[in-house]
Amino acid sequence: MRFEFATATRVIFGQGVIQEVASLAAAIGTRAFVITGRATLRAGQLFEQLEKQGISRVSFSVAEEPTAALVKEGVKKAREAECDLVIAIGGGSVLDTGKAVAAMLTNSGDLEDYLEVVGSGKAISMSPAPVIAIPTTSGTGAEVTGNAVLGLPEYGIKVSLRSQLLLPRLSVVDPLLTHSLPQSLTATTGLDALTQLIEAYVSNKANPLTDSICQEGIKRAGRSLRRAYENGSDPAAREDMSLASLFSGLALANAKLGAVHGLAGVLGGMLCAPHGAICARLLPLVMGKNIQALESREPGSPALDRYEDIARLLTGSSTAGRDDGLDWVENLCVALKVPPLRDFGLKKLDFTAVIAKAQKASSMKGNPVTLSDKELMEILEKGI
Repeated sequence: MRFEFATATRVIFGQGVIQEVASLAAAIGTRAFVITGRATLRAGQLFEQLEKQGISRVSFSVAEEPTAALVKEGVKKAREAECDLVIAIGGGSVLDTGKAVAAMLTNSGDLEDYLEVVGSGKAISMSPAPVIAIPTTSGTGAEVTGNAVLGLPEYGIKVSLRSQLLLPRLSVVDPLLTHSLPQSLTATTGLDALTQLIEAYVSNKANPLTDSICQEGIKRAGRSLRRAYENGSDPAAREDMSLASLFSGLALANAKLGAVHGLAGVLGGMLCAPHGAICARLLPLVMGKNIQALESREPGSPALDRYEDIARLLTGSSTAGRDDGLDWVENLCVALKVPPLRDFGLKKLDFTAVIAKAQKASSMKGNPVTLSDKELMEILEKGI
């Protein structure tokens, strides 16, 4: 057995730990490039604390999922201000932007040179500017991953900037920052985290360390996602979901994902839809198709036992079978009002192109069973 595990240099978790960021930042840099989402309310206390520590800041807002053009704009502003530290406080889009900006502050050449698919995939050779990552959602786990997903609208795709050097210097996870999340974001980000935990657990690249992380994360999401959706101020539920999200990032960065993300990466570049919403719609459909394919083609696969583990973790029942787990996920998606993909503009005439691109995606290579074009077509037909 051989495996590797890499994560952020330091992770701090707990209610109220946002208050520690400014003093920690003072030991790292003096001029901060602070990236936020559209709303800056949750970053207000951070701004005040940075000022008290004598750290100057330049603010940069990310209103939607990041593009290569947005990252270039951020790099330009950060260089002009001679920033030596990047602080990203927001959802996955904000954190990915922060990691990408930090990388391009120290590495020469065009951003496209370093991107997968459209570029040459050139390796990041110089350590990026230090990044402090502070998630305000419970979904992507981007605070502990070494990649940044960027959109290229001109190509209609999303691609990754990927390197272990992109792992943040410091990740600060404060569940209190998630209490104000609206129901829709609680649902889509939470289901994204659950998807990442499930896919990493059944992945053909899973290892004993990611297994233990996934098991704990799935259990916490199973008992708390619906509670957080129904009552956003439930502190125990929000803490569970912040941990589930963190664990999902640790797992996906060190195992593989699967067909949900293989399809979602392609659909995200085509549709004006949140990544989490796409994953949420596809999760039960891919689970069902994977179980069906494994039972018919690889009945001895250990992944089938893992789907039973997932069922027991989600339901809390020691006698639950894999179909019970699938039913649980389907019922959760109904309760959380997950919309069909047609609501985001997906049409049947798009299916062939989506499948062709998805079959080449790196995430698809982690799926526990190889799904045929016909099987992927059936997933999309149900998802629309």
